[in-house]
Amino acid sequence: MSCHYRDFPLRDLVAAKGDQLVSVCIPAHDEAATIGGVVTKVRRFLVNRLRLVDEVLVVDDHSTDDTAKAAADADARVVDATEVLADIAGGPGKGEALWRSLYASIGDIVIWCDADITDFGTRFVSGLLGPLLTNPDVAFVKGYYERPRTGEIGGGRTTELTARPALATLFPHLSTIVQPLSGEFGGRRTLLERLPFVRGYGVDIGLLMDVAEAVGTDAIVQVDLGTRRHRHQDLDQLGPQALTVLQTVLDRAGVRTANPATLVRPGLPPLVRAFAELPPIASLTR
Repeated sequence: MSCHYRDFPLRDLVAAKGDQLVSVCIPAHDEAATIGGVVTKVRRFLVNRLRLVDEVLVVDDHSTDDTAKAAADADARVVDATEVLADIAGGPGKGEALWRSLYASIGDIVIWCDADITDFGTRFVSGLLGPLLTNPDVAFVKGYYERPRTGEIGGGRTTELTARPALATLFPHLSTIVQPLSGEFGGRRTLLERLPFVRGYGVDIGLLMDVAEAVGTDAIVQVDLGTRRHRHQDLDQLGPQALTVLQTVLDRAGVRTANPATLVRPGLPPLVRAFAELPPIASLTR
């Protein structure tokens, strides 16, 4: 099931929002160069002008640069990852940052966006909000986009070489998801708080599989967000990400694997990666 962000006029979304609270959450690790621009666009137009978004929350995930200052200067609410559930979440990681942001945010609807987008536009948020605000049967929305580096709609190397083949083999009912590792997605808190969050880079695909298991694929909508430009990573960084994605898919398929797994690559030291997850937020005592 797919739709396009232009199908949702902003005036209709404002009318459909009612008294629901909307949070835009942005996990950020060393993204001082881009985080301010992302926050500014959401605050200026969707918060201050339209009142479509109620909160912009940035989780500063153990940054060593001025990410926190840049986000705060742009008027985001900044949360230091080391100060949120540190006894459970431990250190840095994308899954840990997303999980912390769900705990710390106030929205009935939570939208996540990556912090490294260089051509960020408010369509990334309004596009994801469209189905959630206008259709009560939609529980989870996943974005997809064209990547100008390739000129095509599709995922990056980890998606095409690991995530997509793994889903096609073990979860074929999810094989039509255009970009299962997209960092732009959102859902209803009532659903999200019931789900565990995989630690690290497996969180995106883990949530997708868990949502499908919990509410079915009919409650998942894909949204075309147009184009997206961001920082590209080299193979030394993508290998560990691919390992975590594969661990996550195999775990959800009930396949017993070595845990931790050791990734051996020529010319590089062995990398040990354990698969682990964080408990559903609803299971915690606030």
